[in-house]
Amino acid sequence: MLLGGLRYLLPVIKAAHEQGYYVITADYIPTNIAHQYSDEYCNVSVVDKDAVLKAAQKLQIDGIMSFACDPGVVAASYVQNKMGLPSFGPFESIEILQNKDKFRSFLQRNGFNVPLSKGFDSVDAAMEETYWYPWPVIVKPTDAAGSKGVTRVDRVEDLRPALEHAMNYSISGHIIVEEFIVKEGCSSDSDSISIDGKLAFVSFNAQRFDENASNPFTPAAYTWPSTFTKEQEDYLTSEIQRLITLLGLKTVVYNIETRIGVNGKPYIMELTPRGGGNRLCEMLHYATGIDLITAITRASVGDSVINIGQKPYQGHWAEIILHADINGVFDHIEIDKNLPAIIIEKDIWVKKGDQVESFDGANNAIGTLVLKFEEENDMIKAISCQRDWLKVIVK
Repeated sequence: MLLGGLRYLLPVIKAAHEQGYYVITADYIPTNIAHQYSDEYCNVSVVDKDAVLKAAQKLQIDGIMSFACDPGVVAASYVQNKMGLPSFGPFESIEILQNKDKFRSFLQRNGFNVPLSKGFDSVDAAMEETYWYPWPVIVKPTDAAGSKGVTRVDRVEDLRPALEHAMNYSISGHIIVEEFIVKEGCSSDSDSISIDGKLAFVSFNAQRFDENASNPFTPAAYTWPSTFTKEQEDYLTSEIQRLITLLGLKTVVYNIETRIGVNGKPYIMELTPRGGGNRLCEMLHYATGIDLITAITRASVGDSVINIGQKPYQGHWAEIILHADINGVFDHIEIDKNLPAIIIEKDIWVKKGDQVESFDGANNAIGTLVLKFEEENDMIKAISCQRDWLKVIVK
């Protein structure tokens, strides 16, 4: 059973079918695209863990996963543990990872580098504690993904609207106020895998943003390799492994966000037990040949995981998250023919005449470009002046 129904599930369904598995997709939106490719659809809310459990028991499933679907991760873990299926690890550990407030508290208790933060269950409660906030701060829901509801706030006068915005995106009605860590270089948001609790493949990339987007905190591109030094990557790898061990996690694909502060400290900002929503596993398959999707699909039903190991990137890779600058009607995309890259894949999710929205969150993406560069300088230049060679025409 795969929780969710968005297009990020399509390669997972394909991998499952290649292994001979029968695939059931589940959410409460029958028109979602993934249901067109699965063998069966189950109408259930992925945030209602007891309802998902009841459906899973009735369907007698052999495994369950919420891939690139953050709201379903807790329910998937709950069903795994209740039914004795192959699991990510203890349900309590997954609850910690999926709640930003609990996660920050766990990191602090166990001696990890962690930004100052506190969670609140009301806007008024958060407004009462402005005396300790280390301006600037980041305000966000504790349980939302895709950068939805996230705002940087530099002064107290702008705080309440940001808190209300975050609360609107929180599933549980909880928000968090967190120290804004000014980063050195680019942050990393990439996927990795542990097998039986041991990191078997770890990756870091350069997460890049569009400062002109409606939400400048929504990732707009990724490049591999990262901007970290080898020493920084080694330290973060060690800390990620320590976190996995402390939480008793098993065979899991993780989406991991890390950054290096200008204070010199490396931080684990997020570690969620699911594949990333921006096709990160697919990008890593292109760049290294490592197939994390097939690996976790097999693991989710208890089959052995093979052909996973650390491999270097073959060249310089970029994924562009295509998006519109304004609300309007999509017309077409223009790419300068002189771009010094091989276009490995152009995947556009909308057609001419479709209504599109400005880039306020990952759900507003309209497609992806996969590019391979021979020279790192060419890649960096192309990413930094993206509007010179790429135009999304909206009328």
